[in-house]
Amino acid sequence: MLRGWIQSKKGELNASTHSLDTLAEPQNLEAAMQAVTLIMSDDLEGAEAGLANGNSAFHKLGKGMVAFLRATLGFEPEIMRGASERLADAEATASTDHRRAQKDSHSYRSQIYPPGAEFALCHAETQLMSAVVGVLNESLTESIRGFYKLRKAYVTLNGLLDAEAKYMKKRHGMAVDTPSRTSMESLGSNGFTQPMKAMPGSFGNGATSNPGSKPPSIRLSRDAPSGALDNAGGQPDGHSETTNDEEDEFYDADEDLEDKETVTYAGHIEIDGVSGKLDGMSIESRGTANDRPLPAQINIPVQHGSLDHDPDSDIFLNPIDVFIHSGANLCFGLLLVMISMIPPAFSKLLFIIGFRGDKDSGIRMLWQASKFHNINGAMAGLIILGYYNTFVGFSDIIPDSDPTTTDQNAIEGYPKKRCEALLADMRSRHPKSHLWLLEEARMQATNRCLSAGISLLEGSTKSPLKQVEAIEMFEKSLEAMYIHDYALCAKSFIACVDLNNWSHALYFYIAGSANVELYRQHKASDPKAAKVYADKATELLKLAPKHAGKKKFMARQLPFDVFVVRKIHKWESRAHEWNVPFVDAIGVSPVEEMIFFWNGIKRMDQSQLQTSLERLNWSETFNPTWNREGHEEKAILAVLRSATLRNLTRWDEAKKILRTEVLSVGPAELKGGLKDDWMAPAAHYEMGVNCWMQRGEAAMNASGSAVEEKWVKECETWIAKAAQWEKYELDARIGLKIATAQDTLRKWNERKRKAKG
Repeated sequence: MLRGWIQSKKGELNASTHSLDTLAEPQNLEAAMQAVTLIMSDDLEGAEAGLANGNSAFHKLGKGMVAFLRATLGFEPEIMRGASERLADAEATASTDHRRAQKDSHSYRSQIYPPGAEFALCHAETQLMSAVVGVLNESLTESIRGFYKLRKAYVTLNGLLDAEAKYMKKRHGMAVDTPSRTSMESLGSNGFTQPMKAMPGSFGNGATSNPGSKPPSIRLSRDAPSGALDNAGGQPDGHSETTNDEEDEFYDADEDLEDKETVTYAGHIEIDGVSGKLDGMSIESRGTANDRPLPAQINIPVQHGSLDHDPDSDIFLNPIDVFIHSGANLCFGLLLVMISMIPPAFSKLLFIIGFRGDKDSGIRMLWQASKFHNINGAMAGLIILGYYNTFVGFSDIIPDSDPTTTDQNAIEGYPKKRCEALLADMRSRHPKSHLWLLEEARMQATNRCLSAGISLLEGSTKSPLKQVEAIEMFEKSLEAMYIHDYALCAKSFIACVDLNNWSHALYFYIAGSANVELYRQHKASDPKAAKVYADKATELLKLAPKHAGKKKFMARQLPFDVFVVRKIHKWESRAHEWNVPFVDAIGVSPVEEMIFFWNGIKRMDQSQLQTSLERLNWSETFNPTWNREGHEEKAILAVLRSATLRNLTRWDEAKKILRTEVLSVGPAELKGGLKDDWMAPAAHYEMGVNCWMQRGEAAMNASGSAVEEKWVKECETWIAKAAQWEKYELDARIGLKIATAQDTLRKWNERKRKAKG
């Protein structure tokens, strides 16, 4: 009995010592952040070594970040499981330290944030990373669990930024209750008044929420000053300090739900059963629960400008405040951008968490975080460059922008000079990192300098990280495909098979397609070489379906895997029916089709676009089986050719081809069986893009607002039709561009209304 009492006292003493060591001193933060910054030099081993001896919440956050990067760069199942375990440990430690910091008089007291805010941020960051790992998991249940973690992180991060807003009001002599951004305390008025029907994979009692209630995460205290955060574990003081995720009761989701076709475009994302069950939901819907209710909606409009000072401001004298501010802007900015980019089917899944994205606010927050010379600033810079070089580069209908401006408020379109300045800054901070080299190559591609991008990727030494090397190889493979270097394309995609386990079916398919092009190029001039390419193409293409389905996303096959399997079966069927070799049953250039789906056309220069037209012309000129083709294959050719002509600014010609070869064809001719079914919605989208480009020409020529408005209205009509299309193959990929177009058109109309007064 006495021994037990002594042990308990030792435990209290250890807890007290832990409190003084980890909460009162910023040395742990500095040491952990210094070690984790090695990530940006591709030195994960060095980061691991620097973090190994630390046991603080900051060190565990760093360890979790290292594991997270390994997991998300490589998608290896074992690494992802290890990352989940590390992140769970970091989350538990942050939760415990947050509660202690609120009570411990020795803990850091910020002039901006409530006590323990640094641990609240650690907690939110671990939840955010855990959510991403969960969504990348092949289990639908784990994916939905990840979505729920996003809600928890969202609530905490919003509270931190709310504290900043209140501090800035005080600093400027304003009343704290002056409206500037919606506080979390107003959730009751924004939430649902009635719970909604539960769904497969829904949450148990620990996750339910009455109108206006907070989820069981780090929450705002209404009685604490400056929007303080309390109860990191979502439990009353004195209760167990285990992480709140242990409370979350999940029902196993049905992984074999039946397909349900939707009438209007909803993104679909190859999770048809879930999409079908969610299609009836809208953000505004009210329902009567027949099971456990879903969490209340959070609808928080975020306004930028609360605290956007530079690192040398006297506000950021303490490194803990720097850590919180840069981290909150990084994480909340990333959340807002991620959610705003999610296609409609995912948006309906995110309904269970109840928040929406705000791309502009999110990008501004990321730019703000990128100012700071720490891991948060570096990660923000990487995300910004990735956003502009990949997402914006993938889209066609984007807002107008001045490529020469370096204005800090320039975020729309593609602010070329500002991105170049950011890249130069990041490369000077982290000269050894291949991540920035990769972004420089992508930037070259965005600027239609593909050869320069490939030279950067080929001329560099290998990254010590296999995962980064795999991403570089994949980027080189794509860029080789865009410049029609078929030998390099095939070789690089085959190399991806050894470096990455994500989609071997896609890698083999594109490598085989590149050999199809080589076969066609040599068929007349060098029959012997042509046979070698034909045999290689047949081998690789027939190998592709054998590797399909090995990777899943939210319990469904990857969209491109589904596409590849159907395509190979289609060509095999035609070869048998027409009694021709497999390679001669292939229709319109499969490489040009892949280029279209990756929007590589937007990255080509004039000569490369002309080469694409030549490869497309082969079908009509040299293909001996072209006279057997029906409307389907001719529609594929028409869409690919029109997109190429559009990038050559031959808009009227592009639209004429779409009208005569696709839009005039009956819908039944372009779907069913093994047919490709994406051409009709893609043609409507392409018509809208041509109209948007003609609007731009009218603006440059000062043709008048009436002419611009005419083109915009026509563009809106085509995009609306494309958005309402029924389910089709790879609709999420085209749907992402449609969603961006709708957002751009909305902003254009808003500006016009404001200009007219």
